[in-house]
Amino acid sequence: MGQVLSIDAGTTGVRAMTFGEDGRPLSRSYREITQHFPRPGWVEHDPQEIWEAVCATVQEALAGSGGPVAAVGVTNQRETVVAWDRRSGRPLQRALVWQDRRTAPRCAELDAGGHLPMIRHRTGLVLDPYFSSTKMEWLLTEGGVPAGPDLALGTVDSWVIWNLTGGPSGGLFVTDPSNASRTMLFDIRRGCWDEDLLGLFGVPVGALAEVRPSSGDLGRVKAASLPALADGTPVAGVAGDQQAALFGQACFDPGQAKNTYGTGSFVLINNGPTCPEPADGLLASVAWQLGPAPSVYAVEGSVFVTGAALQWLRDGLGIISDVAETEALAAACPDTEGVYFVPALTGLGSPWWDPDARGVVVGLSRGSGRAHLARAAVESMAFQTRDVIDTMTRAGCPPISVLRVDGGASVMELLLQIQADQLQVPVARATVAETTALGAAWLAGLGQGVWGSLDDLRRLWKPDVQVEPRITRGGADTRHAGWLRALERSRSWARSADLA
Repeated sequence: MGQVLSIDAGTTGVRAMTFGEDGRPLSRSYREITQHFPRPGWVEHDPQEIWEAVCATVQEALAGSGGPVAAVGVTNQRETVVAWDRRSGRPLQRALVWQDRRTAPRCAELDAGGHLPMIRHRTGLVLDPYFSSTKMEWLLTEGGVPAGPDLALGTVDSWVIWNLTGGPSGGLFVTDPSNASRTMLFDIRRGCWDEDLLGLFGVPVGALAEVRPSSGDLGRVKAASLPALADGTPVAGVAGDQQAALFGQACFDPGQAKNTYGTGSFVLINNGPTCPEPADGLLASVAWQLGPAPSVYAVEGSVFVTGAALQWLRDGLGIISDVAETEALAAACPDTEGVYFVPALTGLGSPWWDPDARGVVVGLSRGSGRAHLARAAVESMAFQTRDVIDTMTRAGCPPISVLRVDGGASVMELLLQIQADQLQVPVARATVAETTALGAAWLAGLGQGVWGSLDDLRRLWKPDVQVEPRITRGGADTRHAGWLRALERSRSWARSADLA
C-alpha cells in the first residue's frame, strides 16, 4: 500500500519520517526552529518558519525513502497557539508557545474568581498559563489580533493541516480531540467546544477548528501547497505529541503507561473509554478517537524539568561538557551518599503544581563531587516520575505492570534501572525511539487501512531493552523518603523569599 509519512512539529524543531508496513523507519529529516524570547517568561515561534520546516523536512524524507505515500500523520507540540487570517494565509502574530508564562496573572485572577472547579470538571485541566485558552484571550485583548470571520485560532496541528490541504485556497481548518482537550475550551465529556468557557475567555467559536477523529478523514493534500507530496494524498492521523507517543508505545489498553524523558517528562496512562474524575496534581485529557468509536482518555502528569537538569549541569555549572557524559559520570559512584537535587528550575509541575518552587541541592559534604551531583540529577528524573505514578495509583488509576519509556534520556540504562527500582515494575524502552512520530504514522495508517487493527500494531511494537527491579521495596522507599524531604525544601521558595 505504500509508506506512511509522519510530520512531527515539535517545540524545538520539525521532524519528518517515513515508515514501512512493518512499522520500521525508512527515512527521516529534522530541522530546528528559532526560539524567540522577547521578554522574561515569554516564548514565541514564527508560524511561517514552522511551515517552511515542514516543507523542507518532508521533501528530504521522501527523497530518502522513495515510493508512494499511502497516508500522512501529523503530531505537534501541544497548547501552542497560532493566529492567522484564513483569507490571506498570513500569521497575525508569532505563535505563543506552551512554555509561555505571560498569562500567569490572568490564571491567578480566574482562580480567585472561583472558576477552577468548573474548569477542572469540564476540561480535566488546572488553571495554568501552560494551556491555550488564556493565550488566545491575550492575543485578542492584548496582542492586536482582530476578531472577524477570517480569524483562525488554532494549535500547531491545525496550522500544518490547513497548509497541507491548500491554505487560503480551500485548506481545511481541523483538529482532533487530543489537541482540543488541551486548550481549556473543550468539554472532554461531551466532546465539543464549551459555550461557557468560550464566553469566559472571549474566544469566538467561529475562530476555532472543527474537531474530527484522530484517525480517519482529515483532508487531502494539495500538491500546490507541498509539491513533494502527490495531490490527493490523505491526511489521516493527528494527535498531540504526548498522546501520539502513548499510541506509538502501543499502550492501547487501560493501565498501560508510558513516560517520555525529554526536556521535561510526560507520564500518561491509558484510562480507557471512561473519563477520569479530576484528581489533585493530575490532568485528564482525550488520548485519541479512532473513527466513530468513543474517545479513549488518558491521565497525565507533566514534569517540567528532567533532561533540562542535565543541560543545566552542562551550561549552568560546567561540570560536564556534553549531556552524553552524564551516565558514565553518574555511574562512577554507587550512590549519591545522601545528596539530592530537586530540579525545580521553572517551578514544579505534576503532582505539586507549585510555580514558586525553586531548585535545591541538599546533603552536600566535603566528600561530595561531580559524580554525586550527576547521579542525583539522574535520580531526580526517576523520583519525579514515581511521584506522578504514585499519585495516579492513589487517584484510582489502574496499576501499571510495566512502564514503557522513550525520549532522549531513555538511552541511559542507569536511569532505567533506577526507575525500575523506584516503581518496582519493569521498565521497557521501545526499539523505535521516535514514538511520537510513530504514533502519528500508526494513526494515519490505521485510518487508511495500511494496518487493519490495533492487534496488527501491537505485533509491531518491540522492546529494545527491558530492565527489572534489583532492590527491595523497602530500599526504594528509603531513598524516596529522602527525596521527599529535599523536595519540601524547594516548595514555595520564591514566595517565601518575597516575604522575608
